[in-house]
Amino acid sequence: MLKRTFVRSLALALSLTATAMTAHADNEQYFPLQSYRVGPYAAGGTGFFGGFIDYMQYVNANGGVNGVKLTWSECETEYVVEKGVECYERLKKGLNGAPAAATNPLSVGIAYATLERSTADKLPLITINHGRTDSTDGSVFPYVFPLQLNPYSEVSAIINYIGQQAGGLDKLKGKKIVTLYHGSPYGKETNEVLQTLADKYGFELTLAEVPHPGNEQQSQWLNIRRAKPDWVILRGWGVMNPVALKTAQKVGYPADHIIGNIWSNSEEDAAPAGAAAKGFISITTHPSGTDFPVLQGIKKSVLDAGKGNLEDPKRFGTVYYNLGVVNGILNVEAVRIAQEKFGKKPLTGEQVRWGFEHLNIDEARLKALGAEGLVQPLKLSCSDHEGGGAVRFQQWDGQKWNLISDWVQADRALLRPIIEASSHKYAQEKGITPRDCSKES
Repeated sequence: MLKRTFVRSLALALSLTATAMTAHADNEQYFPLQSYRVGPYAAGGTGFFGGFIDYMQYVNANGGVNGVKLTWSECETEYVVEKGVECYERLKKGLNGAPAAATNPLSVGIAYATLERSTADKLPLITINHGRTDSTDGSVFPYVFPLQLNPYSEVSAIINYIGQQAGGLDKLKGKKIVTLYHGSPYGKETNEVLQTLADKYGFELTLAEVPHPGNEQQSQWLNIRRAKPDWVILRGWGVMNPVALKTAQKVGYPADHIIGNIWSNSEEDAAPAGAAAKGFISITTHPSGTDFPVLQGIKKSVLDAGKGNLEDPKRFGTVYYNLGVVNGILNVEAVRIAQEKFGKKPLTGEQVRWGFEHLNIDEARLKALGAEGLVQPLKLSCSDHEGGGAVRFQQWDGQKWNLISDWVQADRALLRPIIEASSHKYAQEKGITPRDCSKES
């Protein structure tokens, strides 16, 4: 099965590359895609990059970005860091004369490994809903953008929600919370800030690591059963998530007291666990579903025309697919905004970076994009490369996700000094002089 999937994915990638390479590049904007369509995290990769590509096709079907067509090519990383670096070097120079706008690897490991390279190459590195938290500070990381939700905001919002359920953050004192995390840079990213939050609010924190890829968790869940925590935060990825839910059921831990993070929130995370997933809660920056004008536009212009990027059309409108569409919207909006300053033409990575720093997507723009309810209002700046920091909570009913909360905001005032301390330490280590954002425009 994996072999057949790999062959199909390779053929698709080669086809897309060939299509892009034969196009005229004198009026095109290029997106290099370090994608992954095979391996234990293929569900995330195929859904996300499928949605991203379909959105770009939708934009092209409607005249491009002020007449500039979008083009792209893929390089299979298999979510392996070394392959991700190779793909970055192979793709970064643009395609057939079309300049590269930004890279979107959807991998913490690959993002860390290419961060200094993309900065030196003046090519924006987009880490939507993940990545290096201190890259929120654009004065130190001018080319890195953890759009919408950085990892610290993610766990802060979860703790705020748990506080709401307890009747107030002051009621967290004495509570027990276990964080079950993926044994990778991504999984470990929030351990220190969680301890900071535990110290602030007085809850007892237990950290439990699950080695990659996460197929075996029996010992961790036996320990959880003995600890009898009030809540479990699941910071999983790929196959780790349904295994966690199934194992929790075996040891008798209730699914409705497990809160999945932003990479434990898809249909592919819950459905494979069957009945064990019913009641499972997770956060999201965007809902699943197809009842959004932009999704209907994609269906009409792309899917119904037989050009959809998904092998399984049933995944249209799922969490991963919709995240790809949201990512496409934010990338394309950065290009559009940059064109207002630099001209309606293909732009350099440095110019697109300016566009990202001036993203200001309000309700009026969301309505014009057909993305009301799909994307949260977002405003970035030189100093703030996240721009959002809010999530909603959803619950799995056995068949689908249902939203169960309004927006829950992270404590960004609490987090900002932590972020700046980390970014300034990085700047000192690397000999970087932070930009004076008060002088940026």
